Amino acid sequence: MKTSKDPRHIKRIELMQGLFTWNFLQKSRPPKKIAEIVKNLKSIDDIISESAKDRPISEINKIDLAILRLAIFELIMDKETPPKVVVDEAVELAKKFGSDSSSSFVNGALGQVFKIKGIKV
Repeated sequence: MKTSKDPRHIKRIELMQGLFTWNFLQKSRPPKKIAEIVKNLKSIDDIISESAKDRPISEINKIDLAILRLAIFELIMDKETPPKVVVDEAVELAKKFGSDSSSSFVNGALGQVFKIKGIKV
């Protein structure tokens, strides 16, 4: 069972926070821990745009955007974590760090990613 002290959960929090911070600083060279995600940002953001058509990237809450970017990277590019775990973690991060509607938005957007990309649970 996942706990708040689970090293994988802590790593996801650090990655999400790194993406959130980088979104504001946009340094030419991202920190090493998020460099692979930033390298794939165009593809990731295209997937987000396709899965959340009612909300342009520029209008997505920045913390929700960081969570979605991390989750989509794990689902589509990294593929080391089971999809169900990725979604569960993303929703938990949204509940902890996002607004009242963040977990629903993240869950819905990732549900669309599953449909669009044909990901099986």
